[in-house]
Amino acid sequence: MILLLGSNNKHKASEVRQILDEVLKSQYTLKILSEVLDEFHDVVEDGETLEENAYKKAKEYFELAKIPCFADDTGLEIDALNGLPGVKSARFAGEDCIDKNNRTKVLQLMDGLPEEQRTARFRTVICYFDGANAKYVEGICSGRIISEERGTNGFGYDSIFVPEGYERTFAEMQAEEKNAISHRGKAIRNFAKWLKTKKD
Repeated sequence: MILLLGSNNKHKASEVRQILDEVLKSQYTLKILSEVLDEFHDVVEDGETLEENAYKKAKEYFELAKIPCFADDTGLEIDALNGLPGVKSARFAGEDCIDKNNRTKVLQLMDGLPEEQRTARFRTVICYFDGANAKYVEGICSGRIISEERGTNGFGYDSIFVPEGYERTFAEMQAEEKNAISHRGKAIRNFAKWLKTKKD
């Protein structure tokens, strides 16, 4: 069965393929958008929740390709900021901001807070849409926001986020180590397990 990933990110596709193969033993053939669509199509992520954005992408890409599709959206939820930046994580500092601007804004808003008030979590929501039904799964990685950036790997908020049980930020980890515990890795594994029950 062919399954469409609602993304053109080849690194994400590689991670998804690896996990799907581990769980499903190549029962699905994974395609990315550029492999099935002749023209580039970008979905405007204007939903109020991660679930809305994931659904919007999965549904629009299904309608274009007519292939069962899954898409994800991820947000950083900080308790001291009442769950912000959340669904606005990618543009927290403004529409045209870069990752550095977002990290700087978070650090400024949390300046002076003690460690016990710096709890946060990354949450990834995946939506699968087959033309009739939508299924949601999620993955969560809890941790804390530190007071200054550390590490050069990763992207987004990785250099200010330390996962629970660790002393290093995501940006101080190699990709394999991060993927083993990350919110996206957990979400993909949960999705793969659901696909296995669906197939069975």
